Amino acid sequence: MTVEESKTATKSARKPLRVLHITFNMGIGGTEQVIRQLVQGMTSEGVKSEILCIDGHIGPIGEALQQSGVPVHKLARKQGFDWSLIKAIRKRLREGRFDVVHCHQYTPWMYGWLAALPTRTKVVFTEHGRFYPDRYRYKAMLINPVMALFTPSIVAISEATKDALVKYEFIPRHKIQVIYNGIAPLVRDNDEAQKVRDSLGIPRDAFVVGTVSRLDPVKNQVMMLRAFKQFSEKQPDSYLLMVGDGPDKAKLVSLAEEYGISARVIFTGFINSPVHYLAAMDVFLLSSHTEGTSMTLLEAMSLEVPAVATRVGGNPEIIEDDVTGILVEPGMAHPFAEGIEQLHQNPTLKQSMGQAARLSFNTRFSAGSMVYQYSKIYSEPDPTPYLLHGSTDEIKNG
Repeated sequence: MTVEESKTATKSARKPLRVLHITFNMGIGGTEQVIRQLVQGMTSEGVKSEILCIDGHIGPIGEALQQSGVPVHKLARKQGFDWSLIKAIRKRLREGRFDVVHCHQYTPWMYGWLAALPTRTKVVFTEHGRFYPDRYRYKAMLINPVMALFTPSIVAISEATKDALVKYEFIPRHKIQVIYNGIAPLVRDNDEAQKVRDSLGIPRDAFVVGTVSRLDPVKNQVMMLRAFKQFSEKQPDSYLLMVGDGPDKAKLVSLAEEYGISARVIFTGFINSPVHYLAAMDVFLLSSHTEGTSMTLLEAMSLEVPAVATRVGGNPEIIEDDVTGILVEPGMAHPFAEGIEQLHQNPTLKQSMGQAARLSFNTRFSAGSMVYQYSKIYSEPDPTPYLLHGSTDEIKNG
């Protein structure tokens, strides 16, 4: 047997790694997209993945994964602290004989960590973003350092998120690793993008700015509308394309009418696959109060669409100001409008920024890079002290 044949035989004989992802649900959002990329990206490596949603429903991304053969489970978390949820998660860990439980966001980490305590399952925690405004919780000061001590791998999706975990969650800095979100690059189809413009009644020579996002107060699309109003007063051939849905939609529609720009602000509602809508934009807008690693920003970069974004959270780590996009201070409508105007007035700059954004995406934010880094974490030995775990026989006997 050759060396290569020996390696192949060893790999095929090795027990497949089993990973359970715990999250709130698998609706539409950045966290859900990351989980999907991890599940699909590790299939070729022989990793067997399942997903557990703890908020009582699965959501469209989860349903799509179910249809492709990925087991997706749901549990209904009760109000208050739900001790029964810990028991149910522990039962799933033992029945599935999982090697790793990957907890996405803080609450799934807390429940997943407690459930895994008497098992041999390795705990991985990823913080995907922060609430706005961020705040201290005194209970975190007591609980989180203990949880962190006995969690082998803690991941933040940006340096800004890592700083927040240290400041607000009292997690030691040396325990936190940064892994940027990654996605598969989108493929531009200019003919399909033009069909989107035509279907929405946008003139072919119009300048289109837009966003793909949940319409939510934390995204601060109110400021985006104010900025577009200022920009469109100078450039009446412009359109704002708002792809998404959420609790702020009615407010934003009303505000567009109040500003007198409703004829040129298009609300599409939720679009399951918005690639051609993104490609129909000349400039991508991100006006959030806070961000981790925006998946739609990465998608825009992969399509060579430059962005005007607020200088918050992980955005400055993704966008190099005046190179791959334009950064402005949060909540400032006038500078935001000026950023749009700068790209409108200089098509050469807009093109060069788009090309630089695409290059940066390929170098730093590919799905392959993210999957590789997590696969290393999954396969590393668990240094958690043995005293926290039950014996292997206990798990096998359930």
